[in-house]
Amino acid sequence: MKTETNLLNESRIERLLVNQDATILESMRVIDEGAARLALVVDRQRKLLGVITDGDLRRALLNGADLHSAVMPFANTAYRSVNVKTSRNEALDLMKCFTIEQLPVLDDAGFVCGLHLLNQLIQVETLPNAAVILAGGKGTRLGALTKTTPKPMISVAGRPILERIIIHLVGSGIRKIYLSVNYLSEQIEQHFGDGNQFGCSIEYLKEDKPLGTGGPLALLHGQQIEHATLVMNGDLVVDFDVQAMLSQHHRDANVITVGVKNYTHQVPFGCLQTNGGMVTKLVEKPVLQQTINTGIYAISPEIIATVKPKFTPITSLIEEALSEKKHVGAFRIDDWIDVGQPHQLAEARGE
Repeated sequence: MKTETNLLNESRIERLLVNQDATILESMRVIDEGAARLALVVDRQRKLLGVITDGDLRRALLNGADLHSAVMPFANTAYRSVNVKTSRNEALDLMKCFTIEQLPVLDDAGFVCGLHLLNQLIQVETLPNAAVILAGGKGTRLGALTKTTPKPMISVAGRPILERIIIHLVGSGIRKIYLSVNYLSEQIEQHFGDGNQFGCSIEYLKEDKPLGTGGPLALLHGQQIEHATLVMNGDLVVDFDVQAMLSQHHRDANVITVGVKNYTHQVPFGCLQTNGGMVTKLVEKPVLQQTINTGIYAISPEIIATVKPKFTPITSLIEEALSEKKHVGAFRIDDWIDVGQPHQLAEARGE
């Protein structure tokens, strides 16, 4: 089963454009000839003003409009779109999350430069797994940026980090999401509500006191958790295969699967290897490599059941599982940025 988006070429985009002064009849012809089931209503400079579908035109006619009525009053001006810099995967996540078949692509000034199409609308497989997003931290390392805004609500490419995460999870088949909140939680709750507008159900795990990265899992007690839960930090700009991670977790009979990434650092100095006061080797600016923890986990119900409602680093759950000789797996994640410090936020924003 394959679901993909195609970005239409320039000639096909031209066939989908109608002027803001166009009539319903002219728009019908564009929709029919463009074979994308919509027309893009633009001004004379090609700036997108609205989107009109065959369904919109049908409703207009049923409500008394005629074929020579102007189309603009019936266009959808609250359309969803993406910037030309938006990745294909992110566009696909948005289309899956909001059940969109067409997604206009605009430049920074709002001019049409493309259109993503879902070639064949196939509902993504709904997973039985829930997700917990840790969104309660103060983000003090970001200084003034988080004095009035919780870190997960900081914007990257025009969208809050936490919203990007939720859209990705829903686009991957997650339908039940718990947000662990504390600092300025009312902003998060007001933005996401019950999750209905994002195609999922959202509940809030409210920390009366800081519980670390592991303690909030105790707030799941009493919930019906029968499958591995995806747990992740709320300050990540990340793209990873959710279904593949959960599948590997199940296949390998892990109690915890940790998302990992290879991290390399080049020492900016010439180094020496020595033995008993003697130099044995010169190493010029060596590159060191380590496997790092990305802050993304799949955790089985048996582990969640043991968590106490107190400050608990999630790493202590991993260490305990290892000491008991339980299976702890690693799942590789490549496209990942931890937005914890100003230079990391700048990297995520492409600055």
